[in-house]
Amino acid sequence: MIIARSPLRISLGGGGTDLPSYYEKFGGFLISAAIDQYVYITLHETFVPDIIIKYSKLERVSKVSEIEHPIVREALKLVGIYHGYWEMASMADIPAGTGLGSSGSFTTALLKALHAYRRNIVPNAEIAAQACDIEINRLREPVGKQDQYIAALGGITCFNFHPDGRVEAWPARVAQETRYNLEDNLVLFFTGYSRSAGAILKDQNEKSKQSDQSMLENLHRTKEIGLASAQALESGNLREFARLMDEHWQRKRARSSGMSNDKINEWYELAKSNGALGGKLIGAGGGGFLMFYAEEDKSKLRQALGQAGLKEVRFRFDFEGTKLVSS
Repeated sequence: MIIARSPLRISLGGGGTDLPSYYEKFGGFLISAAIDQYVYITLHETFVPDIIIKYSKLERVSKVSEIEHPIVREALKLVGIYHGYWEMASMADIPAGTGLGSSGSFTTALLKALHAYRRNIVPNAEIAAQACDIEINRLREPVGKQDQYIAALGGITCFNFHPDGRVEAWPARVAQETRYNLEDNLVLFFTGYSRSAGAILKDQNEKSKQSDQSMLENLHRTKEIGLASAQALESGNLREFARLMDEHWQRKRARSSGMSNDKINEWYELAKSNGALGGKLIGAGGGGFLMFYAEEDKSKLRQALGQAGLKEVRFRFDFEGTKLVSS
């Protein structure tokens, strides 16, 4: 049996500038971190000439073209698998649609498993590029490249997205003490809302394509915030990083009416009044996870948001990226 896993992620600054509608004109930048919450893919051969796929649904088909799950279908085509006698299942530590990049993690883990099945040796950067090709080019989803690359590469990583499509990635130069403090002081709470990233990002994507001035100015500043966030982390100035998180969220919320709602805004203000120095909604918006930075008052913050009905997910950073657990 082949088992592959990919980490989920938290965006630390510059999110939204990784969409082709923006970076193909202006170039994008963001800093992101993989965390120790994972998507798993298992794959093994069977004795029946069918393709069996288990996720939130169960599919049993005889041909790849009959597969309903679009990512699975296109990944099989990309790798060159067209016949049955195998079974695939997916599992995840966190539900899909919660803003932690689960689609990119699913796709990279799936490709890792399929390449292992075909005995292909493929670097993780190429796995990420293939995952982007599936989601952006083949399926025409209005999503960016952050999720696929941070899932594949892991770590706390900076990305330049060049207009010609190239992705330049390098580890952020964050001191060990700063990294430990960042892990200790970031808190993550599930809002209870799930949503489709594609639906939320559609408005941003269309306005960027139309060169909407307010949207472009918002994304220009978001890119600047991403660069400043990386600099704050590398210099060990975590309070400045927290301030930039707050500005990032205000910019993000202004992009679309679907980015937030009254309840999310209420929780955000509750956190700020209970020790959070900064925070934002992770992912495309509209639901998922709220992340805050707090120092002395973390217990006060946890108590306030817990009493408000939010569930905390504790995490550490992942530095392995997409990997085979068993082959």
